[in-house]
Amino acid sequence: MIRTHYSNQITPEMNANTVTVCGWAHEIRDLGGIMFLVVRDREGLIQVTLFKKAIDKNVLEIVKGISRESVVCVTGTVKKEAKAPNGYELVPTAVTVLGKAESPLPMDTTGKVDADLDTRLDVRFMDMRRLRTTSIFRLRNLLLKSIREYLDREGFVEITTPKVVATATEGGTALFPITYFEREAFLNQSPQLFKQLMMSGGLDRVYEIGPIFRAEEHDTRKHLNEATSIDIEASFLDNEDVMVILENLVNYVYKYIAENGQIYLKNLGVEIKIPQLPFKRLTYTEAIKIAKDNGEQIEWGDDLSTESEHSIGKTIGEHYFITDWPSRIKPFYALPYEDRPELCRAFDMMHPRMELSSGAQRVHDPELLRERITAQGLNADGFDFYLKAFKYGMPPHSGWGVGAERLLMTMLGIENIREVVLFPRDRRRLSP
Repeated sequence: MIRTHYSNQITPEMNANTVTVCGWAHEIRDLGGIMFLVVRDREGLIQVTLFKKAIDKNVLEIVKGISRESVVCVTGTVKKEAKAPNGYELVPTAVTVLGKAESPLPMDTTGKVDADLDTRLDVRFMDMRRLRTTSIFRLRNLLLKSIREYLDREGFVEITTPKVVATATEGGTALFPITYFEREAFLNQSPQLFKQLMMSGGLDRVYEIGPIFRAEEHDTRKHLNEATSIDIEASFLDNEDVMVILENLVNYVYKYIAENGQIYLKNLGVEIKIPQLPFKRLTYTEAIKIAKDNGEQIEWGDDLSTESEHSIGKTIGEHYFITDWPSRIKPFYALPYEDRPELCRAFDMMHPRMELSSGAQRVHDPELLRERITAQGLNADGFDFYLKAFKYGMPPHSGWGVGAERLLMTMLGIENIREVVLFPRDRRRLSP
């Protein structure tokens, strides 16, 4: 059987037309003289109505034998029916079972019986059949589509960079080592060094949407060990310039999803609030003061704890930037101010709940960059491939990275980051 329509392509105005739909047996209800088979496809539900006195007996027997979540194709006549999903029902002339589902099911797909997150992730293929879960990932698709649309419009070139590397991107020990033939290699923490190389290469503005890997031993609702990062790098722009690009991007994504994702937002019961431009700017010093005034135990020079982020976010109440960070707690490639080298041109973009992005104007002078690498306790010789690109004409440049999962979960008010990842990777979960 060949599908002719998805559920949302059929309208009541197609009354008396013949169509073929394919999907899963969502529900089967026998009410005596009438029987209903609800078929679910990617776009919604189709009510198939069988009047027992009028329907072909073979068709009726096939439907009676269908188990929930079996894969079926139904050919039938469209009949206008205001009480049915989408305002129509289908009167079948043929029903074929293409894949029989065993009983009992590992979890309920109708939404009537809830399952805990671990159960859902263990059988993610089944969880994806729930309207709520499908809606989250349709919105994730729109989010990535809108980001590409915005960055393409702003003159950025999409690139892909290696995920297997010989050297840590940012130093530290949060790396997953792997065996690479006779050598040790690592899964990349970030495309940072490679996108900077493209500034030397002359691409001028680049972006990448791809996986990053952090071997951090977190076990929280906002951390993953494999995440999707949205990264840009741009030549001849300073830190403020790329902050404007970032806030405009976030505003654009919210507007795009509010306009194009209405059906999925409705399925989730979510009404998103478009963040207002420009985002508020706080210096690091001002942020520390807010946290301390709110009773947090934090000192100037400390990185922000989760509690401090929550405290500051509650005070600000909207998206905001924290700027002018201490140089020693930001990566070596963040450019210090000439007149205040203890501070650098780094920034974090914050949602009231958590950090979404970090970025900076980069060091583009090769001697200063080598000094910064050494000052942070790293071996500059391990960065030869990177430093070489700075010797032959590197323009001033800036960039940032945004966590796709955090951007989506904060937009939708979702509490656990694993909800917005198809197959999460964390300290405990490596399968499926």
